[in-house]
Amino acid sequence: MAALWQIWWVWAAAALVLAILETVLPGFVLLGFACGAALVALLVLLPLDLGLSALLAIFVLFSLLAWIALRRALRRPDDQTRVIHEDINK
Repeated sequence: MAALWQIWWVWAAAALVLAILETVLPGFVLLGFACGAALVALLVLLPLDLGLSALLAIFVLFSLLAWIALRRALRRPDDQTRVIHEDINK
């Protein structure tokens, strides 16, 4: 039996769990990890023999690129901190 990290559906299940957790903890971080895991799941489907360290490095790279793309594509237009100058309880 192949090692657990070389099975495509394990990566796909991890991507699904991370995408669901994104609804609880929003911020595109977990969604970036989910995209990275989904891309690694597709990569594992190819007939390549990659070790754990290579798969984790690819996962980190894909996750970082996905997070950067999501931040650029889905950020708020103003992307500024809201500053309140008067008390709202007056």
